[in-house]
Amino acid sequence: MIIGVPKEIKNNENRVALTPAGTQELVKRGHEVYIQTTAGEGSGFLDDDYVASGAQILPDIQSTYAKADMIMKVKEPIEEEYELIKEDQLVFTYFHFAAYEDLTKAMIKSKSICLAYETVERPDKSLPLLVPMSEVAGRMAIQEGAKYLEKPLQGRGILLGGVPGVRPAKVMILGGGVVGTNAAKMAAGMGADVTIMDVNLQRLRYLDDVMPANVNTFMSSEYNIREMLHRVDLIVGAVLIPGGKAPHLVTRDMLKEMRPGTVLVDVAVDQGGCIETCKPTTHQDPTYIIDDVVHYCVANMPGAVPYTSTLALTNATLPYAIQLAEKGWVKACQDNRELALGLNIIKGDVVYDAVADAYGYDHVPFEKYLGNVWDKI
Repeated sequence: MIIGVPKEIKNNENRVALTPAGTQELVKRGHEVYIQTTAGEGSGFLDDDYVASGAQILPDIQSTYAKADMIMKVKEPIEEEYELIKEDQLVFTYFHFAAYEDLTKAMIKSKSICLAYETVERPDKSLPLLVPMSEVAGRMAIQEGAKYLEKPLQGRGILLGGVPGVRPAKVMILGGGVVGTNAAKMAAGMGADVTIMDVNLQRLRYLDDVMPANVNTFMSSEYNIREMLHRVDLIVGAVLIPGGKAPHLVTRDMLKEMRPGTVLVDVAVDQGGCIETCKPTTHQDPTYIIDDVVHYCVANMPGAVPYTSTLALTNATLPYAIQLAEKGWVKACQDNRELALGLNIIKGDVVYDAVADAYGYDHVPFEKYLGNVWDKI
């Protein structure tokens, strides 16, 4: 298979979808790998590193898309890339279709095969290609939240962990999944007073057992969220509906109940956000203020730590990329149900139900393309 890796062009996105080590693994199996020049520089990988691993370097994004059977990316294609994607081309990346209708329409029109990292799913319902970036984003949420609580950045002027004789900041984390758990670990480690909220009582029991004493659990409901708003300093939105749009747990009217300088970090912003007033921002201009409340809503938070993020992501994606390259997407998905669940759009058909539901599109069963193997895989 011919694999193309374009340079990410989303604002301040420095990750890359394939490392020199991953390139070597694909090349030694007989595949051709083409890397757009400087695609890896933001993560610390030079063109020479890729050449030494067996890749060929292409001069621009147009030639990279034109050459490849499979495109490997990190973030969803943006408008400049829509017309570069070819019919029957496999695109393996994060898509988050339920939050981007223009992207969804463009990929339907392209008749490409869109296999989304975020919906590849194991039998235990875990999301192996979302987990590494969720771990990074959860930890970063506290790092960034602590920074924006500083008064010069228009926060409350409170040190997250406090000092002897002064109470620490109060942190509320909405969602007890991978993002929320990692956020809680970081906040607890810094000495904050942490509350994790979730609707899953079994998950709350588990977190109550494994978290340190400064982490409390609380059943999530509108009533309970409102009860805490006037007391917390930092709120982290960490809710995930796999493949679907995040629900609004913090609504516009709730801002009035918060103290001036409270910081909101919405990690779910690339799935539409679980804080109603959040809209995607960039690392270049990460925050804005509504009702004296600081909103941090960067849609590619892990892009700020690209070396760590690229290695964490590619450790997870490479085994699946090898399967796709070795077998082609049809056979790979027939043999591996995890990959099959990553299929979102195939040749103009929406085959992932949460994406179809988000826009009222017809949902086309996988069987149209995978044959009658769904019960076997």
